Formats: sequence, structure tokens, C-alpha cells
Amino acid sequence: MAKDKNQYVCSDCGGISPKWLGKCPHCHAWNTLIESVAETSSAPTKNRFASLAKTAEVTVLGDIEAIDFARTPTGQEELDRVLGGGMVEGGVVLIGGDPGIGKSTLLLQALDSLQRSGQRTLYVTGEESGAQVALRARRLGLDGSQVSVLAEIGLEKILATLEATRPDIAVIDSIQTVYSEQLTSAPGSVSQVRECAAHLTRFAKASGQVDGVGRGRATSIVLVGHVTKEGALAGPRVLEHMVDTVLYFEGDTHSSFRLVRAIKNRFGAVNEIGVFAMTEKGLKGVSNPSAIFLSQHAEPVPGSCVMVTLEGTRPMLVEIQALVDSGGPSPRRLSVGLDKDRLAMLLAVLHRHAGVACMDQDVFVNAVGGVRISEPAADLAVLLSITSSLRGKPLPKGFFAFGEVGLAGEVRPAPRGQERLKEAAKLGFSVAVVPKANLPKNLKSRDFEGLTIHPVERVEQAMEVVRGLS
Repeated sequence: MAKDKNQYVCSDCGGISPKWLGKCPHCHAWNTLIESVAETSSAPTKNRFASLAKTAEVTVLGDIEAIDFARTPTGQEELDRVLGGGMVEGGVVLIGGDPGIGKSTLLLQALDSLQRSGQRTLYVTGEESGAQVALRARRLGLDGSQVSVLAEIGLEKILATLEATRPDIAVIDSIQTVYSEQLTSAPGSVSQVRECAAHLTRFAKASGQVDGVGRGRATSIVLVGHVTKEGALAGPRVLEHMVDTVLYFEGDTHSSFRLVRAIKNRFGAVNEIGVFAMTEKGLKGVSNPSAIFLSQHAEPVPGSCVMVTLEGTRPMLVEIQALVDSGGPSPRRLSVGLDKDRLAMLLAVLHRHAGVACMDQDVFVNAVGGVRISEPAADLAVLLSITSSLRGKPLPKGFFAFGEVGLAGEVRPAPRGQERLKEAAKLGFSVAVVPKANLPKNLKSRDFEGLTIHPVERVEQAMEVVRGLS
């Protein structure tokens, strides 16, 4: 009996190497080559994608008739916000997250809402049996749900079922469990994940047409993906390029709050987030997420400063906390939810331009609620919270700040500053320190009623304003 020939496939790019190497020769990533069995076939050589290729003629862009995509609300407002308004006909969505964070729960709730609104739905599960899905639905209070369930991991059988039933929305949970009989590798391998996702994506795009003629609504497909220990989607990065929308589930499994973040969206804005609370009856949308990320202190405390961050089109108020304590010969710089390198840069700016030295102090900075802030508009709030902790004096009640700080000590404007100010004023905040370029032209507007705004151009000027307020 002939011995199976082995090959090594890169988990990042999918490149193939005949022997193991420390660095992938294709994408130059380290320790990504995984051993697998090479594909062997005695059938005549034929590209298995030949039947999927459609002939097309060159067309002038201005002559192409384009219409807006119809969207179907999922019944979950926060999920619709991240998707850009709902599911797009023929669209493919990839959603990933840590195990047990709530991906299957949210999608089962969405499918039930869609089914009750008259949509044909199909839930394909490769990780659970139909009985397990039914038990979970009953725990969520979805009694009498008419969502169709298929427990199957064979790609060919799944495609045959999709072709026969023609659902409006189908969920594949998860893509790592699906395998194609045309490949000899195991489910979850790079080649299996890539090929199965390609076939399902092709089906979604072509499901509404036959030989170029429309025949009804195209099927929207949602793929559930596993994540690696670093938090990235498992499998080759080409998987993210195939689909239309990529969503990430974030949050601590020990906390009741979850964030769904859009990383890629061909039909809407990216970096949108939806906020959910995990309850006994499943995931419920949070209409006012700022309440999660603000402290519950009765009185202001030293080292706390509220900022307004933007997540897509949504302004959110987040509390930045800092603790400055005497350190040893090697003081620590630790940040949670913020960039550690940026914290070191801001401490240098604070020393050079504001005369506040923390060279012999341990500095700890935290964004409350487990949120991650990547935009530089948090710089000013970080500096003010550090100064407040160092001095031991709290900032005034109802105080907030935002703005980017440059290495020369200047305070740069933050994008969409007026929307940030309106959100803070709506939640009852009364004092603001913001970049001068973000000062509204019409301060007498009702949107800013009760809000005192102090515009600043430099870091030392912001420190003087805060000392005068406290």
C-alpha cells in the first residue's frame, strides 16, 4: 500500500511547502506551517471550480445599472447597527469570537425573529445535535420556533439542502467543522476552510440567478468562525477577503456585557459596535452603552476622567482611570484597554511640556468596562487622570475631556467633536476641556445647554484650566 505523501500548509496564507520550515517561504510568517496529507486523485485533471466560473463581457462602469441593496432587519437593533441596517440579500457575513461568548445564542435569536417576520431560515449546526439546539432555544424562551435546523458537516449535503430549500438567511455554525469530500484533509484545516467558504460564498452570490436571469431572492449566509488564542479568526486571512462583512464578538466571558464590532463591511460603515447584555433569556441590546463604561462613584475621586470616544457613528462616554504610586528603581507602565507605547509617549510629553514628572512613579491606566480605545482622542483624558492621581485631587463633578496630544505639546482636534459634545451634554455633563478647533460655532444652541466648554491649544494650558476648576 502506497504511503500517504505529507505536505506543510501555512495557517496564515495557505502556502504549501514540501517540508517543514521555521518561516513560511510565501508570507515569511514564523511557526505557521502545519503538517497535512497531500491531495491525491486518480480522476482526470479538471479544475473543480470550472462550473462556478461565469463568462462576462467588458462593460463601461457608467452603463452598469446599480440599485441599492435591500436590507432585512434581524430583530436585534444592535446587530442591525453593526451590519449597517440589516442582512443584505446575497451577502456573506463572517462572525468570530471566543468560545462561549454568545455567537450561537445571538444568531439563533436573530433567526427566530427573522422567521417570525416571514423569512425562510436555516440553521446548519456542525458542533451540536438538533436536540441540543432545541434545548438552547427553549432556555432562551423561543418556544414553538419554526426555524429549520440541519445537523450536518458535509459541504456537498449542505449545498444540496440550500439548493432544495432556498432559505432567505442561512447560518453555518461553524465553518471550521464543514468539510468537502473533494479534499482529503481534515475539517478545520486551511484548505478545507478556504474551499468550503469559497463554495458557500459562490452559492450566496449566484443563488438569485440562473444563467444571468433573476429568479427570486438570493440567500444570505452567516458563517461562524473560531478564533485563535491571540483573538484573530482561525484559518487563512483570505477567508476575511472572501466575505462581505466581518464581525468580532468581544468581551470578558465573566462579564454580562458583550461588544460586536464590525471590522469589514462592504455595505456599511466599519468600526461600528453593538452592545449587548447577557441575560437568562439570551442577549439583549443596550440602548445607552455609556452607562456601562462610567463609574458609579457618588462623589468624584482622584485619578478619574471621563472622555467621549467614537465607535463608528456612535459617541460613547468612557471613564479613564489612572493610579500613580511610588515605584522602585524600575517604575512600571501598565495600561489596560489603551496602547502601552502611547502611554509612555504621553508621560514624556507631560514631563517636558507641563513640568509634571513621573519618572520614579508606577503609572497604571485603565479604561473602565473592558472597552478597548484605539483612537488618539483619549490622550488628553489620560494626561488629566494621571495628573489628578499624582496630585490626589479629583476633577470637578460633571467633567470630561477629549483631544489628541502631539509630541510638541499641542492639543489636536478630534474628529466629529460637536457630536461628542452633544452626547455628553445629553447625559448631564457640565464642564469640558476640548481642543480649540472643536469649539462649536454656536454655543447658544440648545444642544449645548448647561455645558461650559474650555478650549485649549496646548497641554500646559489644559493643566492650568483644570487647576483653576479644582
